[in-house]
Amino acid sequence: MLLLIIRVLYGFTGAAMVLAALTSAIETFVLPRAVSDVIVRGVFVAVRRVFSTYTNTMAEYAQRDSAMALFSPMLLLLLALAWVVMIMAGYTLLFLAAGEPSWADAFLLSGSSLLTLGFSTVDGIPEAALAFSEAALGLVLIALLISYLPTMYSAFARREAAVTLLAVRAGEPPFAAELLSRYQRIKGMGQLSDLWRSWEVWFAEIEESHTSYPALVFFRSPQPGHSWVTAAGTILDAAALRSAVLNLPRDSQADLTLRAGYLALRRIADYFGIRYPENPQFPETPISISKEEFLQACAEMHANHVPLRADLDQAWRDFAGWRVNYDAVVLALAVLTVAPYAQWTSDRTLPAQRLPRRLSLGLPRRR
Repeated sequence: MLLLIIRVLYGFTGAAMVLAALTSAIETFVLPRAVSDVIVRGVFVAVRRVFSTYTNTMAEYAQRDSAMALFSPMLLLLLALAWVVMIMAGYTLLFLAAGEPSWADAFLLSGSSLLTLGFSTVDGIPEAALAFSEAALGLVLIALLISYLPTMYSAFARREAAVTLLAVRAGEPPFAAELLSRYQRIKGMGQLSDLWRSWEVWFAEIEESHTSYPALVFFRSPQPGHSWVTAAGTILDAAALRSAVLNLPRDSQADLTLRAGYLALRRIADYFGIRYPENPQFPETPISISKEEFLQACAEMHANHVPLRADLDQAWRDFAGWRVNYDAVVLALAVLTVAPYAQWTSDRTLPAQRLPRRLSLGLPRRR
């Protein structure tokens, strides 16, 4: 009787482990929405702790960038390994419940079935059914992983194309005032609406892809000085300056891009549990940019003959009213991803960058 009870416990525990691993893989690879999974959370936090401990000892950004370039690939490999281990362990318990005489025999049979090695044989229909189902799960897991990577790298390529093109328009590192100055120098102010429109679509795409495939958040640009976070912040600052500072007819597309941008960044921040003001109002909620920095940027634009409003005090209040919606989120994502320095849009403590404890974990928020 006691042996029967033990086998039943083995069976329930093993089935629960297999189901948990399979559910986690489906939520990660198949489900087209952001779901915070306990297995993904555990692997992410463990890997991020190791990388944060390692990178926080580095004084030079180039060293941190090289180390963090390995973070996402390592995360994906360890996540797949975690699922494989869970399925193998779960089926080991199921084989024990089905009558395998020892842990060693059950483990060898489970590994042989999952990896389709075929060096262990089974006796009886129940064990054969378990072996067949485990082999099928192994093949399904491989198929999901193979289909997942091209989709993710396709989204990465689209993201990085826009980031690279921004370097032509806003310099390296990118800066919003430089973007507007360059457009003025080439007599292209009338083309800014097209730029805002393309980046509105870009923000919609990263909101979908970076919450459905959160590893993308940490995929670094091919060029060490580029970052999707600093690019996003630069575009939002440029659109905010266009709406608040430039003495030109109102461009509603700039306003739409601003709203699309800060909403997208907030959705990504929500997944990682990053806190930010829900309904910020300036000046009650301060921003990281000082008025002196703002006036200096205005002076740079004025030197490049960018048409500015006469009342810069009101322009500052209007700009801050836009910036307050995304200020905390941009800087937090810059710290989370260890983004390179960019004026106004990266961690303002560089080069002595340190990850705050909560952000160093990058802890996904439960939903």
